[in-house]
Amino acid sequence: MCGIVGVVGRGPAAAPILDALRRLEYRGYDSAGTARLERGLLTRRRAVGKLKNLESKLTCEPLVGLIGISHTRWATHGRPIEKNAHPHAVDGVAVVHNGIIENHRELRNELKRAGVRFATDTDTEVIAHLVNQQPKKGCEPVDAVRVALPWLEGAFALAFLFEGYENLIIGARKGSPLAVGYGRDEMYLGSDAIALAPLTDMISYLEDGDVAVVTRQRTDFFNATSSARKSSVMNTWNFGLSSSASKAYWFRKTRTCIATRCCVLQPWTVRPIASCRQNRGHGVEPSLVRALSRGCGHLCAKHADLISSQGHDKPGL
Repeated sequence: MCGIVGVVGRGPAAAPILDALRRLEYRGYDSAGTARLERGLLTRRRAVGKLKNLESKLTCEPLVGLIGISHTRWATHGRPIEKNAHPHAVDGVAVVHNGIIENHRELRNELKRAGVRFATDTDTEVIAHLVNQQPKKGCEPVDAVRVALPWLEGAFALAFLFEGYENLIIGARKGSPLAVGYGRDEMYLGSDAIALAPLTDMISYLEDGDVAVVTRQRTDFFNATSSARKSSVMNTWNFGLSSSASKAYWFRKTRTCIATRCCVLQPWTVRPIASCRQNRGHGVEPSLVRALSRGCGHLCAKHADLISSQGHDKPGL
């Protein structure tokens, strides 16, 4: 599974982005990357393998911009090599993407016929090219994204960065979750509440078909018909993520489940990925399961019972 992080901050984006990416390591990944605006110019750093490889590259080639988008990638289209790592960039447009674009081959062929040259093997690069076509026609970034989205079939969460726009990240969602986090004169974008937990306690999830226009001062949400809508704000305290102790416990439990091949915990689901037989003695606290079920409404009762039955009213690992 892939992970998205975006920051429009008051200070250098490097530290909060890396902190949030670490929280997404539980999803599994084979490369990581980041794009920033450095004095208005789009700059990227990408690395194959663990996040520490990206950190090493950033130590040698630091980025100090106040705005950026980042990604951890699990390869689906194209091998896990640096050229296929996100963010993808075309001219002045950078994008990170969770999900799969089902009609990417048709779109790729059509763009090639129009003279577009591709640099990667991924479905995501198609998105960058589609959006990049629109500013050439006089579209502003938000309109460029809106025009491109109807061409995409499949499920996706997207975050865009535009060269020359140092106070703007655009998010879009169809199927794959995406959340906005609220700070003081800064805003965040992330795959889930876990990614945003170290940055903010207040988040809003995009609804299906939404486009979010994120600046330091505010976030505006627009639905699939481009109509503005109000978004409800939730406190991540409801997910047990507010205090540092609760966050640490959540992450320990998540990593335990992955290490024992039991399940992947996210704020909207508990999904088994293999047998729970190896999880004896490492049960997820039933109160956490109940809180997830109440808070999100998407917990599978069968798997909630299965997890709870593994043991134990007390957390302990």
